[in-house]
Amino acid sequence: MTFIVVPDGEGDLGTKSFEISYRRLRLAGFILLGALILWAGMAISWGYVASQAARVPGMSRQITRLEEENERVGQLAQALSRLEAQYEQVRTMLGADRPQDTASIWLPPAVGDSPVDQPSADSSAASVPNAWPLSQRGFVTREHLGRIPGQHPGIDIAVAEGSYVRAAGSGVVVQAAEDPVYGKFVRIRHAGGYESLYGHASELFVAEGDTVQQREVIALSGNTGTSTAPHLHFEIWRNGEAIDPRELVTSP
Repeated sequence: MTFIVVPDGEGDLGTKSFEISYRRLRLAGFILLGALILWAGMAISWGYVASQAARVPGMSRQITRLEEENERVGQLAQALSRLEAQYEQVRTMLGADRPQDTASIWLPPAVGDSPVDQPSADSSAASVPNAWPLSQRGFVTREHLGRIPGQHPGIDIAVAEGSYVRAAGSGVVVQAAEDPVYGKFVRIRHAGGYESLYGHASELFVAEGDTVQQREVIALSGNTGTSTAPHLHFEIWRNGEAIDPRELVTSP
């Protein structure tokens, strides 16, 4: 193929010609096509790299947040370890790992027997719920907060799970059931308009309608219902109003 170039103008009007073979022309076409493809590939790669680069600031912020969250998780793990260590100390103080002294449990006497050193069921002293509701001291971890709705109507006593829960006074069991908040609980009606309630038990030994005497074992303490650790929730009500149990009961 011959290309003839004719200059335009009044000057030198000499023509020039160039010859090129079809083979070289096709080669030049392939080179041009390859260059276009290469350019298109570079353009696409640049666009991808640019889009990824645009994500870097957001990913950096996410990494920073994750590092902060990991640090908080580490702090929470350390706090949980400290709480577990404190919980084990409390369990040791409460004697959770020691077997219960079965000789200390008092149950109702059999027919024909007479209770020893126990007030009678119909005595006024036994009717008032004024006895400590456990066989051991325990630790009061939450106090009575008055009779305002939504506040704490009793006291919480931290004690090892499986401890003996005793009736604070003689009376009649009006409820022995399970509740989402109190878990397994017992409610006893006493004389003089008094009632007592024992919540978060693991086992109940009485049923509705049973007559109980003061300091009779009615349940085992536990962690049922809305509870974060083993304890006894103890309430005393007088004429339909929750009172501070410490008004009647003295801690050992």
